[in-house]
Formats: sequence, structure tokens, C-alpha cells
Amino acid sequence: MNLTAKEKISYGIGAVGKDMVYMLTASYILYFYEDILGVSAVFTGILLLAARVFDAANDPVMGILVARTKSRFGRFRPWLFSGTIVNALVLYAMFAVPEELEGNPLLVYISAAYILWGVTYTMMDIPYWSMIPAFARDSREREGLSTLGRTCAGVGSALVTVITMQAVYLLGKGNERIGFKWFALIVAVFFAFTAVLMCLCIKEKSTVDMPVNSIGDMFRALIRNDQAMTVVISIVLINCSIYLTSNLVIYFFKYDFGGEGWQNAYTLFNTFGGGVQILSMMLLYPLIRKFLSTVQVFRTGLGMAVLGYAVLLILACTNMSNVFLLFLPGFFIFGANGLLTILTTVFLANSVDYGEWKNGSRDESVIFSMQTFVVKLASGVAALLASVCLAVFQISDNTEAEAVAAVQSVMGLRLTMTVLPVIGLAAAAVFFGKKFCLTDEKMEEIGEALRKGAK
Repeated sequence: MNLTAKEKISYGIGAVGKDMVYMLTASYILYFYEDILGVSAVFTGILLLAARVFDAANDPVMGILVARTKSRFGRFRPWLFSGTIVNALVLYAMFAVPEELEGNPLLVYISAAYILWGVTYTMMDIPYWSMIPAFARDSREREGLSTLGRTCAGVGSALVTVITMQAVYLLGKGNERIGFKWFALIVAVFFAFTAVLMCLCIKEKSTVDMPVNSIGDMFRALIRNDQAMTVVISIVLINCSIYLTSNLVIYFFKYDFGGEGWQNAYTLFNTFGGGVQILSMMLLYPLIRKFLSTVQVFRTGLGMAVLGYAVLLILACTNMSNVFLLFLPGFFIFGANGLLTILTTVFLANSVDYGEWKNGSRDESVIFSMQTFVVKLASGVAALLASVCLAVFQISDNTEAEAVAAVQSVMGLRLTMTVLPVIGLAAAAVFFGKKFCLTDEKMEEIGEALRKGAK
């Protein structure tokens, strides 16, 4: 039975709230801890990466728990509801750091809050994406649902990217620490609302069968599914590149592009980029998908991103001050991000069919738990690289303005946020090209074989 319009709409709305929370944390937690709370950039970077390593054990276990869940409310909804409510509370606590905390107590507080945020986010993120191959068995319908989920997730990400700094200044009346606290509360409440709405509207299919695996079985399944592992590694490389830039771009506008009203230029740039990313998922992807295969669209996205980073570096080195010139590289980078975001989910969903065809079992939660893990791992690695950049080139609110504006500081920032991402994207292109084999034709062949086997 196909999903109803109500289920699709509520599923998309759930993605908006979910990714507003993720983007607020992924893009601003380093800035909040390092530039506002005054925590060492290196400590913050190590913390963010260590939390992701912890998720290496937590995420697969969550996938197993979802697979083993049996309740009157279904397999997914109990985790979607409980995970969202707890994660919303932790999100607020993470940004509402008591002002009297300093020194080691402050470090303990932010460490505990951030690790707990990762654990509770996993509780609802894995079941959210696991529903795609479980509810939509046809590859075309699954691709459509993936596109819907990722498009709506892109809307959530774009909203946070666009409004965060302006909202922070407005809510805090110029005090960023207070502004982030109240903005996090607003996002948390909206997040909880969208999840409740989704849980009320989505009706799980009784025919969905998810095998229960032990941890050993799970890792063996991943090792056997070479295509899932290929996609996972590619996601890490791509997201590390993109998240590195998203972590540093606020510093670029504040300390390099600069000026009294830097937050206005930053908001304008992100407004344009967010719009491009949404349109890329809603319009550009369906359009070029009519003429190109998924693999060709993937390569196109990588090429667009590399071109965008090259143009960004050239413009940054000219010391120009017109934010509208940055729209050109922004168009290619944000547009590419929209395409690649959809495709990685589509490829992972296809790898579920591949695993069933090759190994005889469907491992939705196992494979999609890896998506959650690698996305967070990529953000942790990117945050560590960004923190090293900030420490090495002494870019911080606690540093004298003249030192931050020094040529070596701004040039180091420019190179880190452009050249390193290009290296990561190039590595992803080479690895993906050598290992990935799930072309459109191959998926048609696999789908036909599975249909015959089901008869």
C-alpha cells in the first residue's frame, strides 16, 4: 500500500523540525562554545569529535533496538516521539549554560550536554530514515520519498542558517549568549510539535518486516554490503568538506569580510544560499534527473561544488567587500549540496535492496543507523579541523582585532575553508567512481529479481 498524502506531508514536516535542530548544533555549537563561552577551540574540537566516536557504538545499538521494538504504536513511532521530546530538552540545556559556570565545571557541563544531545538525536533520527525503505519498497517511490524528506530537511536547515544570527541578536538584544538560549528554546518547541504531528499522522504498515540482528550480525551485514560501505565512506568525505566550510563561514564574515554589520551580510549570504539549496532539491534535481542517471547527477554535484570553492577562494583573495559577488560561488556550493544530500539518501536506500538481493536480508535500520553516525562523525571531524584552524591562526573574539586581521590569519582561514573541502570532494569522487556499481540499470535488474523472488 502506498503512503497517503497526509503521511507524506507529515513526514516532510517532521524533517523540517528535525534538521532545524541538527543544523543549529552542527553549524553553531563550535562558535557558541569557542567565541561566546570562551572555551578553548582545541578542547571544543576534540569534544565534538570524541562525541562522534562515542556514537560509533551508540548508533548501531540504536538500530538494533528499533528493529527489535514491538508495541501497539508500531516499531518507529515510540522512538520518534520519545527521542524528539528528550532531544528538545537537551538542546535547550546545551545552549542555556548557567552563567556562573566557569573553568572545569563549565567544561564538564558542556561535555555532558553535547554527548547527551548526540545520543538522544540518534533515538529519533534512525527510525525516521529507516521508514523510507520499510514503507516504500519500489525504488522509484522510495526515491520520491527520499527526495521529499531531504527537501524538507533542507528547508529546516536553510531556515536555521538564514535566521539564526538575526534572531540571536534580536532575542538577546545584542547579547549573543542570551539570544542563543532563547532561540534554542523556540527551535526545541517547534521540533517537538512537528514530531508529535508526524507520529499522529503516520500509520505504520503491518507488513513491514525488519529482521532482528545481533551486533555481530550487524557488522557482518555491513561488511558484506560493499555498496552501503561505499556510500557511507563517500558521505563522510563529502560532509566533512561541506561542514568544514559551514563551521568557518561565520568567522569569515565576522573577522575577514568583516565590518560593523557583518551579521547582515552573513544573513543575506545564507538567505541566498538556503534558497538555492531548497530550489536545487525541489526543482533542479527532478529536472536534471529526467536527463541524467543518478550517478551522473552525483558527479555533476561534485563538479559544481569544486567550481564553487575555486571561485570563492579567488574572490576572497581579492579583498572585495560586496556580498553580492559571493552569490556566484554560493550558487554552485549550495546547489551542489542540495543535489548530493538527496542522492546519498537515495543511494543508501538502494543499497538496502542490494543487500537483500546479495545477502538475502533487508537491513534498513542497520544501514540507516550508519547514515546517522557518519553524518555526525563528519560534523565532528569538520569541527576539529575548524578548531585547529582557529587555534593555529588565532581567530577568536578574545584575540586583539589587529591580530585577527593579520594577513596570515585571514589567509589561513580562506585556505582552510576552500582548499581542504576541494581535497575531500576529489577523494570522494575517486573512491565513489571506483567502488560504486548501483546504476539505474543495475537497480532495475535487482528490483526485477526481488519481485520474482517474492512471488
